[in-house]
Amino acid sequence: MRRLLLPLVLPLSGLTGFAQDAYDLVIYGNTSAGVIAAVQAKKMGKSVLLVGPDRHLGGLSSGGLGFTDSGDKSVIGGLSRNFYHRVWEYYQKPETWVFQKQGAFGNKGQGTVAMDAEARTMWIFEPNIAEKVFEDYVKEFSIPVLRDEWLDRTSGVKMEKGRIASIRMLSGKTFSGGMFIDATYEGDLMAAAGVAYHVGRESNATYGEKHNGSQTGVLHHRHHFGVLKTQISPYVVPGDSTSGLLPRISGEKTAPPGEADKRVQAYCFRMCLSNVPENRVPFTAPEGYDARQYELLARVYEAGWKETFAKFDLIPNGKTDTNNHGPFSFDNIGFNYEYPEAGYEKRRQIIKEHETYQKGLLYFIATDPRVPADVREEMNKWGLPKDEFKDNGNWSHQMYVREARRMIGAFVMTENELTKQKPTPDSVGMGSYTIDSHNTQRYITPEGFVQNEGDIGVSTRGPYEIAYGALVPKKGQATNLLVPVACSASHIAYGSIRMEPVFMILGQSAATAAALALEGKSAVQDVSYESLKARLLADGQVLHKKADPAQLAKEGSHASPASLPGITVDDSDAKLTGDWTESQSAKMFYGAGYRHDGKGANGAASATFETRVDRDGAYEVFIAVVPNSNRAQNAKVAIRHAGGLAQRTVDLSRGPENNLVSLGTYQFSKESPAAVIVSNEDAKGYVVIDAVNWQAR
Repeated sequence: MRRLLLPLVLPLSGLTGFAQDAYDLVIYGNTSAGVIAAVQAKKMGKSVLLVGPDRHLGGLSSGGLGFTDSGDKSVIGGLSRNFYHRVWEYYQKPETWVFQKQGAFGNKGQGTVAMDAEARTMWIFEPNIAEKVFEDYVKEFSIPVLRDEWLDRTSGVKMEKGRIASIRMLSGKTFSGGMFIDATYEGDLMAAAGVAYHVGRESNATYGEKHNGSQTGVLHHRHHFGVLKTQISPYVVPGDSTSGLLPRISGEKTAPPGEADKRVQAYCFRMCLSNVPENRVPFTAPEGYDARQYELLARVYEAGWKETFAKFDLIPNGKTDTNNHGPFSFDNIGFNYEYPEAGYEKRRQIIKEHETYQKGLLYFIATDPRVPADVREEMNKWGLPKDEFKDNGNWSHQMYVREARRMIGAFVMTENELTKQKPTPDSVGMGSYTIDSHNTQRYITPEGFVQNEGDIGVSTRGPYEIAYGALVPKKGQATNLLVPVACSASHIAYGSIRMEPVFMILGQSAATAAALALEGKSAVQDVSYESLKARLLADGQVLHKKADPAQLAKEGSHASPASLPGITVDDSDAKLTGDWTESQSAKMFYGAGYRHDGKGANGAASATFETRVDRDGAYEVFIAVVPNSNRAQNAKVAIRHAGGLAQRTVDLSRGPENNLVSLGTYQFSKESPAAVIVSNEDAKGYVVIDAVNWQAR
């Protein structure tokens, strides 16, 4: 864990190949992006220094996130892909398999197994293996590394004519450079250089988005209390608001849906655990342990929740990458708002609070009598691994800072670029992972129950390009700085971009641009994109995804909602409650996809399609079905019209050639909203939503 041990004067320990104080490129932040950027700079013949607060190289990639959030692996190229190839090479060595036979693990984590050994990759790995790969890089390329060095964020950045001339650490060491890269999760160098940035969620209106801002009423991923059979009271005495709130529930009011606030998605440690007896350290109560902090979880168990181990994702040698899962889990919701801009001491306190919370949660589940006996028994089979994080009590050295500062750069990536609603200029790499924001708060609903808010899961519907402008400040701001991690993106777009393979892709692209700016004696904002593109492609980066012919043929059967007469509201514009899963597997649907409720496995769900008609009068209302024999034949549908509310039951298993099923003709007024509400209440089979259409009669 980066404990932020308030450095006053720090030693030169961890220094490799350090011989000067001026470099072509100075990289602040020893994360995965920082290491990859340094390698690329050396490959391009530039002198480089990698300096930062981290004692260990690799950030989260070596800090516990071994079950890689990769998305479409075909768009991960260059040095990012090389990292995962080098991980694969380690797992070909018999000595790597200490607590498990290689054959027992099989080919898990290797994606499509390539015939060519040079193309083989491993996407599931142990923290110590990832760290070895990063250490191999700096040795192989003779990269000078300075660790435990903390930027003086108050006055340590010297600016001259809009350029960073040098940066000074709290230890007093000063480093000059022609170019600089901020590779930190927090964007500390960027902020200290006076570059514009944002913290928190923008409103949907800011960038014309649909999924930004407050997400009250939006429930995804089973990380909410709506998945339970009964609603949970937030009060010490259930149902008694005068008894006070339980710990870890906010009494603050939430912003209206889609409105901005200063909240950031929850942090946690991606815990590496072991169930190998000889490699297991049993869970113990951390200092300051208080079982009352987990009273809400006890109530969750009482409600019948049984998914404690759903995200104990297995990695080699009998270990896990354990992530958050469920309404009360390892995400420390609401305890990180100050972190992005906090000083080092405050950040240290926040990190320690997260560590105490998670260690306490492990101990609570393993020992508290209110936890079901079978869950306690299973939890006691696990413990911290003796062979990981040996200098930190077997606990990860890197907290998962999912989102902190985000630069407002020359170009801001939004959900519109990720979902291909708008084109992306000057691609320097690609992402593809689901737009994924974890919860930002745990609040009290108007009905007096507890609920989580902020969780989002939205498909990008395939890989997307990332603009060069998202790596550089606006013109006139820090003309020799690139920011590949705290890059320029809206909160919701960053929910997908924030994946470790993408950070390494952007680290390589940033270093390439820095080298070209040096050679051309230009500002990073003025680098020739054609020159940059040519070098990136030559170095194996994937900048565009060619459409598969089979996929194009499949997409030919899709119809645009705009092709229908009258007014059409697509599922992408519907207001959703409960869990809905996006899909594009059917042969015919409207728009870019449709959604289903998982056959009710995730609890109650509804979708409201709302619009206003152009004029008063009669309109026939149609619902677009996506027929299949597994669909519900008794889906409940309500039509809100000028005369009130009409109820219908619809057979979703079949439909006409255009998939439009009439719900009847009703009178509508342009003065009041028209709506169709689809529910999965008592449905027998999958409830699927696609589009609703109003046609004047």
